[in-house]
Amino acid sequence: MVALTALAFVAACDDVVVTSAPTNTSAPTATVTPANVPDELRTRQQSARAFAQVVQRVEPVAERECQARTRNVNCDFRILVDDRAGAPSNAFQTLDDNGRPIIVFTQALIDDARNVDELAFVMGHEAAHHVRGHIARQRENAAAGAVIFGGLATLTGGDAEAAQRIGAQVGARTYSKDFELEADALGTVLTARAGYDPVRGSQFFNRIPDPGDRFLGTHPPNAQRLEIVRRTAAGL
Repeated sequence: MVALTALAFVAACDDVVVTSAPTNTSAPTATVTPANVPDELRTRQQSARAFAQVVQRVEPVAERECQARTRNVNCDFRILVDDRAGAPSNAFQTLDDNGRPIIVFTQALIDDARNVDELAFVMGHEAAHHVRGHIARQRENAAAGAVIFGGLATLTGGDAEAAQRIGAQVGARTYSKDFELEADALGTVLTARAGYDPVRGSQFFNRIPDPGDRFLGTHPPNAQRLEIVRRTAAGL
């Protein structure tokens, strides 16, 4: 368990609150509402054991899928825990200076998870961000946005530097909802191949604020994400 300080550009998921339902990896389940989702990980010790088990099973699957689906990409995942007091419930994927993929869970998210399926789904989702190359694509979108907005400002006599900053933000967010849905779909595959139930694991969407379909929002509506998971799982 490692306390982390600042990390670079991330394929980030906003702060979330995660929790889960009974573990049964053999069959899909009906939709479970937040009120009746049992908490199987009631203690910090149970959560720690569950997280260690999930790492052991999901990481090799993610690395194999990464190697099969990419070329010249570092697929040696490193999974860390941010155990700083007060760190919000969150998970994200980033890269170190050598391009090695890092997946970070905060202790709060591990504590919030109610079963191994949720932990596995979150891990699969974050690994999928790397496999799908979302950090590089986000950077490209940000750079393109900066160029376009900067050029428009120059033509109209506006503040080019400020326009480039705004353009970078708009560019980075332009496809962020698509990236999340891509990660949900591939994350479903990774979760299932590691022996967990992605449909049950994705029930944490029922317990986080629904972002709706906001213009330039970073995440799609929760219902859309749940549907992607169900549809992908049904095709496996």
